[in-house]
Amino acid sequence: MAPTNAYAQYNNQKVMAASPAELTLMLYDGAIKFCNIAEVAIEKRDMDKAHTNIVKVEKIIEYLRNTLDMSYPVAQDFENMYSYIDRRLVEANVQKSVEIVKEVNDHMHAIRDNWVEVMKKNGLKVPA
Repeated sequence: MAPTNAYAQYNNQKVMAASPAELTLMLYDGAIKFCNIAEVAIEKRDMDKAHTNIVKVEKIIEYLRNTLDMSYPVAQDFENMYSYIDRRLVEANVQKSVEIVKEVNDHMHAIRDNWVEVMKKNGLKVPA
């Protein structure tokens, strides 16, 4: 039980020490991870696992949407992206469509990669 606890403490410490930009990157990474798990689960016909992981991505997207500062014009662009991704996730979950999950995963990779570039251009630390 100690190794699991140590791992949980490490992760908690990592989150607590992260900047807002790093936290956003962690959320993108989490969404990608859960999309990957959902893809494999659908391919293996494990629909409960697919559902669970698609819902995890939906919750990440919901959080990202809820934390947008709409006083910035670019926030509407993010809202539009997140809204589209959210709709596609619902469709993926209803249809258990690996193609839609892959599409969402591609979008999440693109958003994450752009976020990393924004972080670099602003002199922010990008975790390895």
